[in-house]
Amino acid sequence: MTSSSRLPSRLLSAVFLYAVVAATSSLAQTCARPPVGSLVPEPLDVRSEGGSLKVELHFLSETTLDGQQRYCYVYRGVSQAPTLHLHPGDELSLTLFNDIDSAPLPSGPSTAAHPNHSMPSSEVSCTADNSMTAFSTNLHFHGMAVPPTCHQDEVLHTLVQPHAGPFEFKIRIPADALPGLYWYHPHVHGFSSGQVLGGASGAIVIEGLEKKNPLVAGLPERVLMIRDQNLVHPEAQPVASPGVPPPLVLRDAEGDILNTGTDGGKPAKDLSLNFVPVPFPDYTPANLLIPPMQRELWRVVNAAAITYLDLQLLVDNRPQLLGVVALDGAPLRPNPRTHQAVLWMTHILLPPAGRAEFIVNPLTEGAKASLITRRVDTGPMGENDPTRPLATVLVRRDAPSSSLRLSAGSPEPENATATQTAPVPERPWLGSVAAARLRRLYFSEVPENPSDPNSPTKFFVTVEGQAPTPFDPTSDVPNVIVHLGDVEDWIIENRTRELHAFHIHQIHFLLTEWNSIPLDEPFLRDTINVGYWDGHSAQYPNVKLHMDFRDPHILGTFVYHCHLLEHEDGGMMGTIRVDPPAAH
Repeated sequence: MTSSSRLPSRLLSAVFLYAVVAATSSLAQTCARPPVGSLVPEPLDVRSEGGSLKVELHFLSETTLDGQQRYCYVYRGVSQAPTLHLHPGDELSLTLFNDIDSAPLPSGPSTAAHPNHSMPSSEVSCTADNSMTAFSTNLHFHGMAVPPTCHQDEVLHTLVQPHAGPFEFKIRIPADALPGLYWYHPHVHGFSSGQVLGGASGAIVIEGLEKKNPLVAGLPERVLMIRDQNLVHPEAQPVASPGVPPPLVLRDAEGDILNTGTDGGKPAKDLSLNFVPVPFPDYTPANLLIPPMQRELWRVVNAAAITYLDLQLLVDNRPQLLGVVALDGAPLRPNPRTHQAVLWMTHILLPPAGRAEFIVNPLTEGAKASLITRRVDTGPMGENDPTRPLATVLVRRDAPSSSLRLSAGSPEPENATATQTAPVPERPWLGSVAAARLRRLYFSEVPENPSDPNSPTKFFVTVEGQAPTPFDPTSDVPNVIVHLGDVEDWIIENRTRELHAFHIHQIHFLLTEWNSIPLDEPFLRDTINVGYWDGHSAQYPNVKLHMDFRDPHILGTFVYHCHLLEHEDGGMMGTIRVDPPAAH
């Protein structure tokens, strides 16, 4: 335990206040959040036993005094957003209760700009009421290669309505699942941005990273979820440098603050670290307490709805090397020369939904350390993501070690199942498999009213040869059809003046070219940033992706989209159907 006499009184007050709020909240008010400047809490860890994990989550909502709409997943009445720990081969049984109040929510882009939809009658609904409303919810298990079918990872026909009773997700983690960091969040088309902005997200850890990479064996680990939310102080002005006026604040048609083209100004959204808010304009950081001289593994989720992150750890304002061992839940391949699977970097760019797992080298006691996110240039039409602090890292001898620690190595857990211990042959490395075909897709956007450039934006992701059309949840015609067992090359172009983040459900891919420049990366991804167009170059920014459709668990229909959720909600999404292998 931490010695209370050694902690600053301000931190003790913040921790005590959060404990009181959490302990006294009723079930309908358990979206309580820590005060500004609090110690960063560790999410509750819920672990599988005997090859299975059973969890009940209650989806709740509340409106704060300042009009913010919060959402949360509550476990056992008090704990928000638990981290789910599973092993390959485990069975997850997650029962979701939609307990939000169906009274009118405050209007905004996620509640007012989208009509309610119902799925076509030709499709079999996974739930009794298949209407998409601001009160509907569901769950997406982001990054996981599990079937896109009812009661598993299906987001188009699974719509859990308020007080409709329990809905069970029952998922078998594949025996060959990549060990690493995943996450869960709602995915109701037209309304996902508001629910994720409100805080509806949690982490999933598939254990076994130390078996892929001995460098992390036995390390203490921390799960850090960085979320965004609407500005708490939207009328506040940026703090200007002496003699330099703050940049003019510009807004787009949806009300978001546009990129200022500087390293400052008002951000589009506030950020939080494990729910500890770091609000504009003062950016009072959270406090992350760690022991000295201890190497750790940090697992970080960018659970933001629209905010890009560029993470950096500073000591005495000097960037520190961070040893990346996994991205998007995919461990790095060993370097053929050093046989080590680690990339040492001074900063880590994470688009919305991106994850990074990295080694933090030991820090000396009393070091002046901080975790920040650097400015990200999102383009002249993109959101403003300036440099700002996230946490002051307090390196203290009396700091408790993290409650999480990776296995020391080879012994299997006592509760391992036969499925977990059975050897699973690995598929050939994706980069060594030839593509069966090449497809081209592109991002584009236009004003809803072409004669009024300030009208709301319509967003598209289009397969070349098809007409740009916003995603239609009532259509059962897929945009892309592939065959199980194939590997394809997809070129994704960005024909807009803002960044987009391409994400596809169910699979990982390999980035092979960036703006037509060949790459040889040692890791897979499920989300990739695509640069913005400058408005005049003949070639649009693009990425070439080696898409992996070899996993037998992915048969069915699922989606790809921009993971800036306002764009997804606004129509920047398409469907793909994986059919059985083609007959030869």
